[in-house]
Amino acid sequence: MADLLTNPEDLEALIAEFQNLDAKKTQVIESSCPPPSPRLNGSLSAHPEKDELILFGGEYFNGQKTYLYNELYVYNIRKNSWSKVEIPNPPPRRCAHQAAVVPTAGGQLWVFGGEFASPNGEQFYHYKDLWVLHLATKTWEQIKASGGPSGRSGHRMVACKRQLIIFGGFHESARDYIYYNDVYAFNLDSFTWSKLAPSGIGPAPRSGCQMATTPEGGIIIYGGYSKQRIKKDVDKGTLHTDMFLLKTEGAGREEDKWAWSRLNPSGVKPTPRSGFSIAIGPNNRSLLFGGVHDEEEEESIEGDFFNDIYFYDIGKNRWFPGQLKGPKSEKRKRRRGRQGEAEGAGDEEMEKQPPQGPVEIVKEVVAEDGTVMTIKQVISGPAEEKERSESEEDEEDGALGQQVEPCPRSNAMLAVKHGVLYVYGGMFEVGDRQFTLSDLYSIDLHKMEEWKVLVEMDPKAQEWLEESESDEEEDDMEGAEGGEEEEESSEEESEDEGGEEQHPSVQPDEKHADYLSRTEQYWIKLARSNMGPDAKEKKVVKVAHAMAKTFYEDSV
Repeated sequence: MADLLTNPEDLEALIAEFQNLDAKKTQVIESSCPPPSPRLNGSLSAHPEKDELILFGGEYFNGQKTYLYNELYVYNIRKNSWSKVEIPNPPPRRCAHQAAVVPTAGGQLWVFGGEFASPNGEQFYHYKDLWVLHLATKTWEQIKASGGPSGRSGHRMVACKRQLIIFGGFHESARDYIYYNDVYAFNLDSFTWSKLAPSGIGPAPRSGCQMATTPEGGIIIYGGYSKQRIKKDVDKGTLHTDMFLLKTEGAGREEDKWAWSRLNPSGVKPTPRSGFSIAIGPNNRSLLFGGVHDEEEEESIEGDFFNDIYFYDIGKNRWFPGQLKGPKSEKRKRRRGRQGEAEGAGDEEMEKQPPQGPVEIVKEVVAEDGTVMTIKQVISGPAEEKERSESEEDEEDGALGQQVEPCPRSNAMLAVKHGVLYVYGGMFEVGDRQFTLSDLYSIDLHKMEEWKVLVEMDPKAQEWLEESESDEEEDDMEGAEGGEEEEESSEEESEDEGGEEQHPSVQPDEKHADYLSRTEQYWIKLARSNMGPDAKEKKVVKVAHAMAKTFYEDSV
């Protein structure tokens, strides 16, 4: 027990050691660099005055060690280039914090809370500190004010009428955990904290919710995740899907009376999920992207990851899924053969159809060591939109057949600038293996035509080390530091990945059509096993062809 009691002090000592290292930096150094290494649970923020995105913090897990970051990266939108900005005395490394930008004095990036983890990922330290990055002068400043929220991560923070409003989050220790539903306001003029005491029935405690501001100065809360201990060593997770409005009758000052009310939005709400990412889009709409729905079994958790967008129209109190229209200039090019015009009509009809129910599609990812992993993906639109079939059913395919899109993921980082949504990093899981991403995609939210890939994922950055039985006392410092170590390729990558099947290999110079005809029954059988006995044969064949095509393209 005494060992458990020393854990927080151990982590505090580790954090202090890192801060000593950071304190040795005395000048601002800005240097161009390759895209940042893979990470999740960082923050991506749009600069209020420049065409730049600011990435701070995050975490990375390679199967054995957890890496935490406090690096600051700047993405230049016009040049599609990254630079690393080293600023003296930054906040300690962290993930699952919150960042909010305000336009004051050339722009300020405010950062609150988050967590630090021990290298083995079993101990957590939750921050309750508040920092501001002055963007014009490139200086970090810690703001010390009493009366703020307790240490936490997974909370949400928005800037609203010269205040930072913080809601929810959680705190976890070696023995217990607690989820919050409290609300705090930090006044950006007086630099003081106040705890709000809204009337009415508000959201249950939760973390990872959607939080957005209304033009009138209200706060909207949607969804989130929490867990409860139902008996010794048994926890039950809850995916929240309820929605609330927090508003004040006055001008939004802390002395004003705040009140919770329940919202009952119309439209098509997002399917239940956790780990989704959030942003504010144009036209008074907030949005969420991706996430995961975990099926909690007795012994394991299987997750369905998403890559869809849902919009919430704040003025109309209405949800709707983001449907890609496809680039108009390319639709004609995709229509082939004598039936071009007929297929064109089919394209238009497909676009007008409402989205069909959730469809499962399976993708293959080939790791650098040759391991093939199956990603089961649930999509809200028809499978036909995802892959073009080479069969006679071509005319039923949507205009999206050849388009790129971010792979399904949770805990990605989002930012919106000039009406364009940027999605960076995040993670997905295959069996016991976690893939942490470092790609960057964008989509114009005004047009909703197509995703653009700005930075592709580097397969060499995918390192996965099997858990070792040996003690991990060796260089704890290095493990949590989050240096460049994770970019080195490992010889110890997973060999069998839980007994994944060996798919039929592509023969030398074999054409896609020949490979498909030779192996079609295998892929149909595999698709059927993934989609279940109730799936329609036509859908099964579509998914089977998509799987075969993906595997074929990855192999040649």
